[in-house]
Amino acid sequence: MSMLQEFKEFAIKGNVVDLAVGVIIGGAFGKIVDSVVGDLIMPLVGAVVGKLDFSNLFLVLGSVPPGTGTTLDALKKAGVPVFAYGSFITVAVNFAILAFIIFLMIKQINRLKKEAPAPVAEPAPVVTPEDVLLLREIRDSLKK
Repeated sequence: MSMLQEFKEFAIKGNVVDLAVGVIIGGAFGKIVDSVVGDLIMPLVGAVVGKLDFSNLFLVLGSVPPGTGTTLDALKKAGVPVFAYGSFITVAVNFAILAFIIFLMIKQINRLKKEAPAPVAEPAPVVTPEDVLLLREIRDSLKK
């Protein structure tokens, strides 16, 4: 079998197609979560903590050339090394929210997948020697 044929069989397998669809949907879902976090949740968290914008929290690790702005973007454009811990906080919050949303989705899917338990089959009756004797007595009494 040629390598091209093997690749074709691999690429058309359902698992590969499912994975591709999952990656595409995951990317779109990630943008939705980024918007929810950046536009809805982080402003609320910032308001509670003192109107902080976590994405602009940083420490300058090098010398700043004269005339360079003091914003994170300006420092990065100037090539100044910065420790952007605010960006990390934002990404960590994004991850926590995304993980929680996926947890809720999986929990709901599992709940919907649960089927009614199969009815339990009744155990076969156990016939003891005493039962056999009793049945014989009944049979014999009916014959009389």
